Amino acid sequence: MTPLVRSDAPGGSVDAVPGSVPATGPAARRTLASPPTRRVDLRLAPAALVSWAAAWALTGPMLGWARTVAVGAALAAVVAGVAVVAARPARWAPSDRWRSQGTRGSEAAPTGADRRRQGGARSAGLHVVVALACLAAVSLGAHAQVARQAPLRSLVGQGAHAELVGRVVSEPRPAVFGDGERWQVAVRQVTARGIVSSTAGLVEVTADRAAPRYGASVAVSGVLRPVDAGDGPLARLTAAGPVAERAPPTALLRATHTMRSALLDVTDPLSAQARGLVPGVAVGDTSRVPDVVDEAMRVTSLTHVTAVSGGHFAIVVAALTALCALARAPRAVRVGVVAVAATAFVLLVRPEPSVLRAAWTCAAALLALALGRPSSGAPALAAAATVLLVVDPWLARSYGFVLSCAATAGLVLLAGPLARRLAPWTGRARAVARAGPWAAPAACGPVLLLLDPHVPLMSVPANLLATPALVPATVLGLVATSAAPWAPGVALPVAWLAGLSTGWIAGVAQTFAAVPGARLPWPAGPLGVAALTLLTVAVLALVLRRPPGEGWRREWREAAPRAVRRVRRRVRRAAVRHGRARTATVAGLAGAALLAALVVAVPRLAGAGHAVPDDWQVAACDVGQGDSLAVRTGPTSAVVVDVGPDGEAAGRCLDRLGVSTVDLLVLSHFHADHVGGLAAVLRGRAVTAALVSPLDAPEGQASAVRSSLGAAGVPVRAAAVGDGGTAGSATWRVLAASGGPRAEGSHAAGSGGGDEGDGVNDASVALELRTAGGLDVVVLGDLEEGAQDSLAADLAATGSAADVDVVKMAHHGSRSQSAALAGHLSPRVTLVSVGADNTYGHPTDDALALYASVGSALVRTDECGTAALVVRGQEIGLACG
Repeated sequence: MTPLVRSDAPGGSVDAVPGSVPATGPAARRTLASPPTRRVDLRLAPAALVSWAAAWALTGPMLGWARTVAVGAALAAVVAGVAVVAARPARWAPSDRWRSQGTRGSEAAPTGADRRRQGGARSAGLHVVVALACLAAVSLGAHAQVARQAPLRSLVGQGAHAELVGRVVSEPRPAVFGDGERWQVAVRQVTARGIVSSTAGLVEVTADRAAPRYGASVAVSGVLRPVDAGDGPLARLTAAGPVAERAPPTALLRATHTMRSALLDVTDPLSAQARGLVPGVAVGDTSRVPDVVDEAMRVTSLTHVTAVSGGHFAIVVAALTALCALARAPRAVRVGVVAVAATAFVLLVRPEPSVLRAAWTCAAALLALALGRPSSGAPALAAAATVLLVVDPWLARSYGFVLSCAATAGLVLLAGPLARRLAPWTGRARAVARAGPWAAPAACGPVLLLLDPHVPLMSVPANLLATPALVPATVLGLVATSAAPWAPGVALPVAWLAGLSTGWIAGVAQTFAAVPGARLPWPAGPLGVAALTLLTVAVLALVLRRPPGEGWRREWREAAPRAVRRVRRRVRRAAVRHGRARTATVAGLAGAALLAALVVAVPRLAGAGHAVPDDWQVAACDVGQGDSLAVRTGPTSAVVVDVGPDGEAAGRCLDRLGVSTVDLLVLSHFHADHVGGLAAVLRGRAVTAALVSPLDAPEGQASAVRSSLGAAGVPVRAAAVGDGGTAGSATWRVLAASGGPRAEGSHAAGSGGGDEGDGVNDASVALELRTAGGLDVVVLGDLEEGAQDSLAADLAATGSAADVDVVKMAHHGSRSQSAALAGHLSPRVTLVSVGADNTYGHPTDDALALYASVGSALVRTDECGTAALVVRGQEIGLACG
């Protein structure tokens, strides 16, 4: 007969267990009201962390130690395993002496505490064995990879010209310089100096033609250039000729390529955001996302929407599981359907590091389900990460892989506790929905700080509002992708519906990105990461330190009025006790504070200048006697031409302008007044690429600049006439960049004006830019009169760069100016970057009169400070500050 009340059930008889305490009072009510919590299984976490640390070290500073570490770790694992087995206590049995005497004597049975200690020691020993085994496996994988890469690494170190044969393993992206495309090849064979070698490794290829299809086998030749150690390619190569396709992609990859292309065709008639975000959410294709939306999503930490990884996998798996449940499919069928769909999804969105992590985590969970074991997120994540690091140790240096692991770990470890803390306030369903947007950013914040030294203050509210729209956007986007090749008429309305969801996401991103202070500047580097980590841990400890329960809300309602009343009583007592003396003291302190504000704060605010207009297009930074110009390419990005003299002026100017990303850094020449402030500009900003003068002189400064850019991981290219490309929303073209005899000789023509006599001024990069707002801007560096005359002749012959909107006058307004060039350019506005009270006499009256004579408005930084130009209607406006 089934008992009416079980002793182990909530509300069961407390007398069923001898010695138990009646479950009464507030503690019991909280316990019974709270849902049972399941302990997170972290047994594989130490092994995963050891694997990651080993992979990171062995692919960087300890590259040559992989074999030694593998052998040492394997031996240590064997020794530790033997020690654990030998230390295992035998099953205890009472001795004959104990039986006969009826007492324990000297052979007392082990107590429960003894057994727990022995079990804990054995568990720790097993953890050590597993960690050492993983260390040995990762080290062995790194050694095998390095051995296979040896021929390619040797040729890269020699800067050899080689022919590579391999498979295309990435979708194309715009080239850093020019109008070509860049993509990655997994090399399997390299030919150099008549020797053919089998090898392995990724090489980034840049070509001026359309990239081959993903998965195609290709042959490409060019000079191998080294890159910094990281998660990506071993080398870069610019194709010296056409790229030959040796074999097409497999039939399955061709099908996925057809689906991706058909989706782009179907979404082409939609709005700008839908054209970009629907393919981005569905298949990870971000090639058409508008710059303004992309920047807003980055500011609000919504880039995970188009970075296909765990969240998208969860949506796909949940949808398929729900369909299988409706069809009442057995467990084996469910596992098979999800496995096939997950594999197809990986091929469709391309196996990027974050996708691989999600796929292998899903595989681990499916294996547990197939074996009838309870699946848990933490062991699945740890197992997947360890396996992937053994196969490819370079994933440890992939930001995509690390961020994907961190976000998943945050959800696994923090989402549950946070939801339990929120449940008494919001209800369980809402608490679960709101915990994720808090948990994932908390785990990813320190890693993101390495990419961008800012804390996105609007991340949590933006994700809370935008994340619900991700589910319909993903599901509808995948339905449209599946239907697009065969039924575009059906796919179009489905894609339009998906565009409604992505429109909500884009609107949320742009709204929160426009909030003042949406991004908080934060110290860069290890100290900044450590500070944010400690702050995050402290906040989480404060939030999670108290168990939840139904009494939270009631206690808060009771405690808050009591605290307010207590404060009021103390204030009244203090006022009565001190009376007029306290009032006089407070008044004196207030007066002192007001005086300090007047004496200190007001002059500083006045010196800081006026606020920069939100819609600025071009800004000449006030850096003293030097040059630094910013041309806007996005909400927080710009092309920066020169960085002024040594000091923080250029960096402070870019901070005021809100520039956190430099899409292109142009250093016209290597004189100190144009490159001295490089450190301040690099600090706390992401620089995509750098374009420099072809003349490395003065040699010491040129070497220092190249070293700083290399240390920051910035690709550097010497400018050549005719180079051009796109930087954010702006386009650019090199008008002049001479490092040869003409540069040496043009100064000899004697233009004076302070030229140092080394030909460096005439080697300046002269640039033409066009902003999204329609401004044509020409920047002339420090070109002297002879080089300006040559440039004027070249421009007149081609009919280009005539009647432009803005010119940055050459050489700070020295007397060495070309009347022919001023007449050809005929700018509406001329910017003169010059220091107040400089000893060079810049700008000269002749230079100012020359540009005034062609109808140009003159703007000087020594008079205006930082000069920001805006376009409103058909007029160019100026803001000084």
